[in-house]
Amino acid sequence: MPGGEAGQGKTMDVSKLVTPCYVVDEGKLAANLKRLDEVQSRTGCKILLALKGFSMFSTFPQIRKVLKGAAASSLNEARLAFEEFGGEVHVYAPAYRGDEFAEVLGYANHMVFNSFAQWRRYKPLVSASGKPVRCGIRINPQHSEVKVALYDPCAPGSRLGVTRDQFEGQDLSGLSGLHFHTLCELNSDALERTLPVVEEKFGGFFKGMQWINFGGGHHITRADYDVERLCRVIGGFRERHPHLEVFLEPGEAIALNTGVLVASVLDIVHNAMDIAILDTSAAAHMPDVLEMPYRPQIVGAGQPGEHPHTYRLGGMTCLAGDVIGDYSFTAPLAVGDKLVFLDMAHYTMVKNNTFNGVGLPSIALYHPGAGQIEVVRRFGYEDYRNRLS
Repeated sequence: MPGGEAGQGKTMDVSKLVTPCYVVDEGKLAANLKRLDEVQSRTGCKILLALKGFSMFSTFPQIRKVLKGAAASSLNEARLAFEEFGGEVHVYAPAYRGDEFAEVLGYANHMVFNSFAQWRRYKPLVSASGKPVRCGIRINPQHSEVKVALYDPCAPGSRLGVTRDQFEGQDLSGLSGLHFHTLCELNSDALERTLPVVEEKFGGFFKGMQWINFGGGHHITRADYDVERLCRVIGGFRERHPHLEVFLEPGEAIALNTGVLVASVLDIVHNAMDIAILDTSAAAHMPDVLEMPYRPQIVGAGQPGEHPHTYRLGGMTCLAGDVIGDYSFTAPLAVGDKLVFLDMAHYTMVKNNTFNGVGLPSIALYHPGAGQIEVVRRFGYEDYRNRLS
């Protein structure tokens, strides 16, 4: 069985796990949180959990011991942050709906607006609420670090954030902060190049502000991430602007390399090559495999031809392109074998779907001290049906 995943102290045994199932390792999550806490302690910044990347609320009791709050981008995320996470609730959306705004406002400590038009529309409601919500504007420094246009918030024509020229003649009263987002899965050198542009274009407005949010995309818990540089960059910024509170809101860095998706082989067919059909799906259970695209790693598997037995791994939907990729194994696959896909915590549970009526994977926690897997959620027909009418 090409399964199994090393835990902290004991080995995760997936042999009896009903698949498909996401499993998040509490020990690996703790290691990520330790690094993030180091950054907070050394720089004085506050790191938030961006729910768009990871919203597994059964882990929130562990995460909120370290992180200061959560970042939400919708009414549902704001409510989840308020009810399940606690701490500070920071909300940003490309536009707020009029029929939802009052409820969102009730959950939020910080609200970021994507345009001055939205700010002007909702400023009276914020003032009338009597709630001490700190409001800000998202800025677009028009500085691209992300190479894939789909994920570049500062691509030409981006709808995200206000460019410098649109600040002319604006009334900034009532605004206490600025928010920018330029990164996606990047190292600290990208932030180091971004900050001078932000300061050059928007530094004139810093004096009247209390806080600034550096957004997400900081891959802080990646093995090759330069934490020393990050601390130096944030520290230098805070020395230049000591009155500004600094926030970061990575989602991926919190859950990076903490979880797996365990799947089973349902059938093996042949059409020019051996094809294994699994009880999971790229389209439904790991959509970034098709959207990014990328090729997830599998425990014990290699590149095509690296090991004696090569298979194309396909999902169980009827989408012709529901293919995870081609992999090789040291031994032939057999029906019932379990495969363990690595790094399947972030942008999986938050993006999965029930296309073709395919069931959602269960969600589990791995407790490394006890060497036990605890299934915390199973999904069934009602979850599929209740999304429809």
